[in-house]
Amino acid sequence: MPVGLTRDAGWEIGVSKTLPLPVAAVWDFLVSPEGLSLWLGPGAALPAEGDPALRSLRPRDRVRLSYGETVLQVAVSPAGDGRTVLTFHQEHMASAEERERQRAHWKGVMDEIVRRAGE
Repeated sequence: MPVGLTRDAGWEIGVSKTLPLPVAAVWDFLVSPEGLSLWLGPGAALPAEGDPALRSLRPRDRVRLSYGETVLQVAVSPAGDGRTVLTFHQEHMASAEERERQRAHWKGVMDEIVRRAGE
C-alpha cells in the first residue's frame, strides 16, 4: 500500500510541529478570528455544537470537523517545558495528488501560525 493510503481513512496526511508556547496560548490563538482565518479561511468560524460539520470538540485539546469532502483534526498537546505540539491531520482525501497539495498547504499554515502565535 502506498505511503499515506489507509484502508479505513483513504489518503491522509499529518503535519506537526513543536511550538515554544504553552497549550493554552496555542489553542486560544487557533480559535481566535485571526487563527481561524489561517486554517479555515478568511471570516471562518468553528461550527457550532449541533452542526453536522463539527464531529467533536475538546477545548484546549482537539477539534475534528468536516472539511469539504475530507475530515480535519487539529490537536494541541503538551510537549514539556511549556512547549506545545500542534498537529493537523486530514483524512479521506481522494488521491495521492490531493494528499501532496494538502501537505504543502498545512506546512504553510503551520509556518504562519508559528510566526503569528507568538506575537
